[in-house]
Amino acid sequence: MSGESGQPQADPSQAGVDMPHPERNGAAVPRGVVRRVGALGRRSWIQKVFEQVIDSPRRWVTPLEVVPVAVLAVQRYLLEDEPRDVKPKPPLYCFDVTISDRVYQEKCYLDPSLNSLVYKNILKVGIEVRIFRVSCIYNEKRIGQGILCIDNVLCGELLESVSLETPFRNSAHREVPERPLRGGKSHYLPLWNNEDPYGDIWLNNKQPKEHEFNHTKIISLSHLEMTWSNTKNFPPLLVRILHKSKLRYYGKPNKKIIEPYQTFLEVADSSGTVSMIMWNTLCPEWYKSLHVGLVLLLQNYSIRKSYPFRMQPLPVDPHIKLISTMEICLNIRDFPNITIIPEKQVKPEWRLPKLNHRFVTRSELDKMPNNYICDVIGVLVFVGRVQRSKKKDSREDFWSYRWIHIADGTSEQPFIVELFSTSQPEIFEHIYPMTYFTCTQLKVVRNDDQVPKLLYLTTTNESHIFMTGHKGQLQNDDAKVKNFIQWVKEKNDSGEGKNTVIGGYYPYPPVPETFWKYSSSLKVESLLTAISEVKVEIEYLQYREQKRIAIQGIITVIKYVPHHSATQSASASETLRNAKRPSTSEAARKESQSQEKDGKRHHDDGSGRSQCHSACASSNPVPKKRITQTPSGKQIPVPQPETSSQTKESKPSMPSSSDCRENPSHTFVVRAKKTISDKWESQLWRDKKFSLIDHLRYSRVHPESIPRKFSSEHRHFLGQQFNSQPAKYVPPEGRVPKLDHFKSARSLGHFELTILGLNHEIAIDVAFLPMYSLQDAQTSQVDTLLTCMNYSCVYPQASTSSEKITGSRVLAGDIIKAVSKMDREHVICILDICNLGSNKAEVYLHKIYKPNKTS
Repeated sequence: MSGESGQPQADPSQAGVDMPHPERNGAAVPRGVVRRVGALGRRSWIQKVFEQVIDSPRRWVTPLEVVPVAVLAVQRYLLEDEPRDVKPKPPLYCFDVTISDRVYQEKCYLDPSLNSLVYKNILKVGIEVRIFRVSCIYNEKRIGQGILCIDNVLCGELLESVSLETPFRNSAHREVPERPLRGGKSHYLPLWNNEDPYGDIWLNNKQPKEHEFNHTKIISLSHLEMTWSNTKNFPPLLVRILHKSKLRYYGKPNKKIIEPYQTFLEVADSSGTVSMIMWNTLCPEWYKSLHVGLVLLLQNYSIRKSYPFRMQPLPVDPHIKLISTMEICLNIRDFPNITIIPEKQVKPEWRLPKLNHRFVTRSELDKMPNNYICDVIGVLVFVGRVQRSKKKDSREDFWSYRWIHIADGTSEQPFIVELFSTSQPEIFEHIYPMTYFTCTQLKVVRNDDQVPKLLYLTTTNESHIFMTGHKGQLQNDDAKVKNFIQWVKEKNDSGEGKNTVIGGYYPYPPVPETFWKYSSSLKVESLLTAISEVKVEIEYLQYREQKRIAIQGIITVIKYVPHHSATQSASASETLRNAKRPSTSEAARKESQSQEKDGKRHHDDGSGRSQCHSACASSNPVPKKRITQTPSGKQIPVPQPETSSQTKESKPSMPSSSDCRENPSHTFVVRAKKTISDKWESQLWRDKKFSLIDHLRYSRVHPESIPRKFSSEHRHFLGQQFNSQPAKYVPPEGRVPKLDHFKSARSLGHFELTILGLNHEIAIDVAFLPMYSLQDAQTSQVDTLLTCMNYSCVYPQASTSSEKITGSRVLAGDIIKAVSKMDREHVICILDICNLGSNKAEVYLHKIYKPNKTS
């Protein structure tokens, strides 16, 4: 590409469009090669651009040459109010982006107008970008060179590997601890929430230290409660940590606090338990070193009147007094002295309380009341993908959470846990199925009036998670812990425990059985969303955000996609077709003509054979073709060698492949003398699809939304796929597999439905993913779409493949038949809208309410 006059000006909406792969003389460059290249005179593109912008009187420039650079880091921080920020929007989060041109690295400031690229996970680590305009910003509070600002960027594709060996052009960017380019903050925030400690300012090296108590006069908490209001200098305290809250970040652009953090610790001695607050810079210094159960000697602390609206967690010992009139404060201005006392030095006469877990088994959970606080221990059998929910509307702050299942052997049902981030990213981001797992301070959520009954656990502010290997957290003398350990041994001896699942879309919690109950449980101004507004709602979502909305409409089309072709339907070629396809009546007309020709619009490229009898593939005499894609997007069929199974004659009772192609009736045979249709289309749709104003297409199921059978061999890869995008690039270990290569944990495929608006002007395509097993269908008599939406399951099935295919297709036929009975009927559809990042959005049908059941 050439200079200023001919540069295309990319905007954020273009940033996710794939661009041709440029010529790269090796993406991963070894350290020695980098030095040799530099010695031979190869100039850095970053250096040349910096010189151009420095010499420019306008302080901005479009580079004379645009070359692809790799993104190594995307880091977030809160920017203080500055004169350059004309319209600060509190909180104003900014991003520093580290790029590499394979000669130098450079940390650049991302113009806030491009923040949406990060919010949508379009601009992310490991990709290739082209920068079309840069400017220079000077930090007037520091001495040094100016800051490169990225003003215009086009995001490209994910690179196979990126070198981390290139040095920084500006040596100041190598400083430890890392500092943001702008503002007075000394640290970065985690990329996707504010609760987790992130970066090198968070220390974890505080060790226990023995103390000579002969000359130390200790005061009890109960005595302190009576005297603190009349005292300025308080005697030392000796207490044990009973609870520790997650971090709270309270930074705002107009506050000059460098590290605005806060955490609560519930501490106790023999006379009582009280809240202790740790503030600001003490949090990065001490938070990761203070664990539940540690004994602390506190000196140089302060006391204040307790905050009246804060609810203290329940004491571990009901006989210990709960002190709620005061709070202990640890702030750096008081120069507090904190000493961790070794457990071996703790004397029995101090009578410090011991930890007392409130373990509950799964069989006992059915009797526990709503809001009951408990602890659980078990084996992880399902770990869902990380999701995000907005804390407040029109804010940039999010909660991070994931759904997990924990089994303890006391019930066939697992604990279902809504696991929010507990400020333990080292565990939260590395939990896998088949691991022993303990979670404390969980709250019971139940509603017995709902059908099916709602029962799950959710984390609280004091919840903590522990896995195998965490010392001192499991009480082996607890009877329930002993029973669990014995069950695990028996389970391992029997060879069970392999049916575990990771990731995928998980439709939980289910909504009530009537629309009236659903509407009464919501606290929103607008209960229903117009179909014309769904697109805006989806575009407003940020990365991994999932939201539930309700629309009205008429189901006019339903099509079944078997599970073994579900991932094939989400091919890259289809993505390009959908992205460029116009959503107008003209597009619908062309689509209809295409359907009339082949009868199988979406799946002829790789999965169309599954819509005929499964024997079509084996009886097909035509060689299989592999579809490859050129950089320009053109698809080229590549003939594949015939296998021995392709040369065999097909059985007389099976239809030939030509029969399948010539019969566009969308049927498949699953049993003798029984034929089931895999698609239904109403007459209303045939009449209206040509005159639509808009047709929204969100029925595609991406590979990340399919729960996979867990493989311990590839646990790190699977964990990365279902965790949030990292802030810094992590080189892959060995050859990177593809997510499609891992088996689906569902026996059923999915359904694609078309919902027509009540005004017959706009339609939307959505997906429906039944998550129940074949056994559930047999025992629960799930035979309609409305009924099966009340049940969810992510367990892989132990039945044979033929049983699963037969049962699934019979059930699919029953669901399609049930939908066809709702022809022209107005329904209310509860939809889950999801943003998977990188311009990938999905819409799932979660529940259908009939009008006569909404009151």
